[in-house]
Amino acid sequence: MTMTESDLARWAGQFFPEFGNVPSKVISPKLEPPGAQPPGVPAWDTARVPARKSILERYRADFPILSEKVDGRDLVWFDNAATTQRPRQVIERVKYFYEHENSNIHRGAHTLAARATDAYEDARKKTADFVGSGNADDIVFVRGTTEGINLVAQSYVKPLLSPGDEIILTILEHHANIVPWQMLAASKGAFLRVAPCDDSGQIILSEYERLFNRNTKFVSASHVSNALGTVAPIAEMIAIAHRYGVPVCVDGAQSISHIPVDVTALDADFFVFSGHKIYGPTGIGAVYGKPELWELAEPWQGGGNMIKDVTFERTIYQQAPLKFEAGTGNIADAVGLGAALDYVSGIGITNIYAWEHELLEYAARELKRVPGLRLIGTAADKTSVISFVIDGYSVQSVGELLSRRGIAVRAGHHCAQPALRRFGLEGTVRPSLAFYNTPEEVDKMIRELYTL
Repeated sequence: MTMTESDLARWAGQFFPEFGNVPSKVISPKLEPPGAQPPGVPAWDTARVPARKSILERYRADFPILSEKVDGRDLVWFDNAATTQRPRQVIERVKYFYEHENSNIHRGAHTLAARATDAYEDARKKTADFVGSGNADDIVFVRGTTEGINLVAQSYVKPLLSPGDEIILTILEHHANIVPWQMLAASKGAFLRVAPCDDSGQIILSEYERLFNRNTKFVSASHVSNALGTVAPIAEMIAIAHRYGVPVCVDGAQSISHIPVDVTALDADFFVFSGHKIYGPTGIGAVYGKPELWELAEPWQGGGNMIKDVTFERTIYQQAPLKFEAGTGNIADAVGLGAALDYVSGIGITNIYAWEHELLEYAARELKRVPGLRLIGTAADKTSVISFVIDGYSVQSVGELLSRRGIAVRAGHHCAQPALRRFGLEGTVRPSLAFYNTPEEVDKMIRELYTL
């Protein structure tokens, strides 16, 4: 479908708050087949709405690295599923912490200790609010999604398991949501069961529900596939699990920066994400957990900060969240995460979703025109990730070609080998989008693909 100028002007009012009200409900994206428009003529054109283009340029200006040159060419950052770039506001907030607030937290009686503690705990409250919890004590800071999943596995799930028990995963999982459960199952004599996906890359709910039985003790599933961009029907998956009395951990690494998340509405038992996936620093992430589950969970690391009292005979632990934050945490980057969440909230996650989804549809439609190119993962519900292969070319050679042109994409298995092997592949080329990407950048990538 070719967008008219009036369509673009109308949609501009939806994508950014400067143009008016934002839709209160995000509609699940539906990828459309290629339209009748000839190749090379962009249907998504910021230049046709100058105000819209200027807003995008203003936001792009917040990201210093987007002005970087790679081999003399303008950087096009299409590796956002691996890590997003940081706005100046986050960089400056971390810098300010080290210049004016740096101290250990919770223990000192001096001014800098109070400043650092306030900044750290304020970031915890911002995180709780952002994911829809509202209760700062529900949030445990960790190094990232991987550590968060390991925390849930070792602290909460491990004490529940007996030999013969089962944990349900899906075929779409990142290795970080497979390996910790394999390790745990092996140590406890438990088993993993895997929900399949269909040929489009969507989880088959009927097959997922068929896996539940009296031995099922836990489910851990990705909200969005990092390899395919599929948005899993996570609300339905949680509801099914809860009908069987089974708690669920949601891997939100790939959803947190792209679609609205409300753990209360989802009724998620745990929700895990990484700061660097949402324009924040590396080395910081968060685990949301229901209070009653944190109460049951056991500490998995011991040390300072997580104790009330210690003798050589016994230790009394703090309540959550401190019970799970042994030692000195990543204080500065937690504060940076809070700044990143402020930044995203200032734009509006529904605005980001709408902008990225339009760009995703445009990129998918135009990529389908490239001779020999095949999209992998065509589920109706997708966000921000496109995977493809091109007949006659290795994914590494395509990735290297684009890199020489200043275009950063991921080429490989994306730490999701079972998902790709479901489609008979060992790797794909994966451009992944963020709200600061543009249709002109998509056009640049596609022009290079036509040179193959």
